[in-house]
Amino acid sequence: MESKGTATVVKHTGSHYLLCELPQWQPFEAVIRGKLRLTGSKSTNPVAVGDRVTFENGVITGVLPRKNYVIRRSTNLSRENHIIAANLDMVFLVMTVILPETKLAFVDRFLVTCEAYGIHPVIVMNKTDLYTEKELQEQMEWMADIYRNAGYEVIGTSTRTMQGIDRVRELCRNGVCLFSGQSGVGKSSLLKALDPTLDPKIGEISLSHLQGKHTTTFYEMHPLSGGGFVIDTPGIRGFGLVDFESGELSKYFPEMLKVMDSCRYMPCTHTHEPGCAVKEAMERGEISAERYGSYLGMLEEETKYR
Repeated sequence: MESKGTATVVKHTGSHYLLCELPQWQPFEAVIRGKLRLTGSKSTNPVAVGDRVTFENGVITGVLPRKNYVIRRSTNLSRENHIIAANLDMVFLVMTVILPETKLAFVDRFLVTCEAYGIHPVIVMNKTDLYTEKELQEQMEWMADIYRNAGYEVIGTSTRTMQGIDRVRELCRNGVCLFSGQSGVGKSSLLKALDPTLDPKIGEISLSHLQGKHTTTFYEMHPLSGGGFVIDTPGIRGFGLVDFESGELSKYFPEMLKVMDSCRYMPCTHTHEPGCAVKEAMERGEISAERYGSYLGMLEEETKYR
């Protein structure tokens, strides 16, 4: 292995990293200099999985410009942020209707971040084999319709019946894909179904709170035997937005972006103005009330924490 060059970060375990000169899969260890830790002081991790870095003699010396990244606020009251992964071709947001229930507000915040940073998101509704009751099936179809109508691909998956696995595998084949979502939605089981040679940790659901236990401790990239690379991440409890201006937020809702140029007054916040095309589209059922409600919640949140 060369003692100097450029490589991709494929694993992050605290202060230690694994690098790899993709597309070859020969990981090697590296650390970062203390000086590099201080760059971008608002970020808890100046180097993320997926980053292209320069290295010399096992030390990361710099981070090359990112084409994109997924980032979230560490906590609602914190000014710090955390970069989940960088330089992605696609993001799979894994969600579940039950065990645990994924809230729409979480999904919408995640999607807005993907839109803002130019990353193509796909929604994976996992554990469909559990939705045997009519009410659960109707809830899943209702949620899927909300996002399909907004322009997103929604894939129903089950690691027991293998429903949808081929489609996810096909999308992963040519690039670097991130799998993210809340704890317990089955990300690790899904990766194992995509490629049985992988050995991600698979956890159980905490029945007392119907939440998943954290099983993936580190951020890590894996090569898929069928082609492509996937990044597994620890489960996310919450997803706070980072560095958004209230006036630009609606641009990251694709269904709002289609109609907002027809608003009578510009700029329009799509909250109280007369002749608002977004509100009119919602009243016609072209924009879901749930997505519009998420928009209002984010708008209020950005004002509150700014």
